[in-house]
Amino acid sequence: MIASIVVALALQGGLADRVAAAPDGEVRFSYATRAGVCGNGRNIISLECDDGRCGRQRMSFDRYSDDDAGCPCEAGPARVALQKRGGQIHRLRTYVGGAWRSPADAQVTDLGPVSAVAAARYLLDLAARAGEGVGHDAVFPAILADSVTVWPDLLRLARSTTVPRETRRSAVFWLGQAAGEAATRGLTELLDDTTVALDVKESAVFALSQRPRDEGVPALIRIARSHPSPGVRKKALFWLGQSEDPRALALFEELLTKQ
Repeated sequence: MIASIVVALALQGGLADRVAAAPDGEVRFSYATRAGVCGNGRNIISLECDDGRCGRQRMSFDRYSDDDAGCPCEAGPARVALQKRGGQIHRLRTYVGGAWRSPADAQVTDLGPVSAVAAARYLLDLAARAGEGVGHDAVFPAILADSVTVWPDLLRLARSTTVPRETRRSAVFWLGQAAGEAATRGLTELLDDTTVALDVKESAVFALSQRPRDEGVPALIRIARSHPSPGVRKKALFWLGQSEDPRALALFEELLTKQ
């Protein structure tokens, strides 16, 4: 009786406490998504949607896709399902839109709607402390949260030497998708950090290549000119070559005429 009271009280606390207090099985919660996020409630999540049309970023999960069904665009909420075993999170799945379905033989704890801020904080904390698979998967749903600035946390994840490499690379990728010049500055700072692993820096170069040209191209040119790592310079030159930007062509001419 006392144990059940303790669990009931914990389930009324903060999101991390509520997840920790839930029994093994599936633990669910939902939260509001930022503008432009939509999905089909199953395996498709799209970003940058506007007026019923999906943007260039569209993610398909599992093995089948809904390409024949057109662009699914149900705006929120984001729904996260955690699989607990032995008190630890072993799997994380993210959906946007739709509704939960409960298998008859499954142990399910539905925590209901939570604030977007609480969801993002929990997911980013989980990414920082979980193993490679769960940590990697926890980054994406955090960036979906409404009215939350996540890029400083993504930068901290990318710089951390205690976070698994795949989680760090996921943080770098989504840092590159974060809006605003501040994210670009964070990526260039990451490249200048001598404690960051080479493959993470190369991921940061790719993330810069995905930024708007007026932000990404000057940063890539600086890296191609002066970064101490030949591998990083080579990556920057490669992505500049994909940009078709006149400034990149001018750099290529300059470098080739020096040979």
